[in-house]
Amino acid sequence: MGEESENYPDADRAAVDDEPAPSARVPLSRERVVAAALEFIDANGLPGLTMRRLGEQLGVEAMALYRYVPSKEDLLDAVVATLVARVRDDEVVLAAPRDGWQDFLQRLAHGVRRVALAHPKAFPLMASRPAEAPWLRPPLRSLEWVETFLAGLLEEGFSEEAAIEGYRAYTSFLLGHLLLEVAVHGADLGPLDVLDDQTGEPGTSGYPTVARLREPLSEDRSAVEFEEALEALLDRMTLTRNGHLEG
Repeated sequence: MGEESENYPDADRAAVDDEPAPSARVPLSRERVVAAALEFIDANGLPGLTMRRLGEQLGVEAMALYRYVPSKEDLLDAVVATLVARVRDDEVVLAAPRDGWQDFLQRLAHGVRRVALAHPKAFPLMASRPAEAPWLRPPLRSLEWVETFLAGLLEEGFSEEAAIEGYRAYTSFLLGHLLLEVAVHGADLGPLDVLDDQTGEPGTSGYPTVARLREPLSEDRSAVEFEEALEALLDRMTLTRNGHLEG
């Protein structure tokens, strides 16, 4: 991306920051219970979510929630379904390629990233909750999204083998990059959560290179790195696609 990438505005972050807060004046329903759970996770993190605390947030007894969500496991699955649906609802994301497969995948990647940035503490659920089938890979973990992805690539000239390889590479890229990014924004990744804020600065005595480069090391280049890694992935998929066409 060269010089332009260094000045690339983080449009995904800007779009997330401009989202209006949902109204709390909505009758109790499954949709509102799930929305409240997502709001709770956004504010407090996943570990603190209990049915009792969610009931308190909604002004009802915890038992009243079970009319709408049979269990906490069902509630978490519903939160994941909500996040997946929000990718679909993103006005930039396409249901099928319109201006080529690279444009299609770039739009989809940024749609997933916007959901991750809007809900960083909930996004790890997309990786940890069981998918509809064991061979589905997060964050494109629904049959609907896999159908959209594969059909789009096949329409653009990918062989079935190349489309599957593309799905695997693309989902690995998205999940790896975005889990690291949401960790910076407070997500609890369990054993992977190594990016929590630290108290004070670590001593760099005896590490002259680290000391010299500490400032650039601490720069937030998430948007630029996402763009560069996405372009590199698409370039690799182009080689795979063309290789299968020539084979």
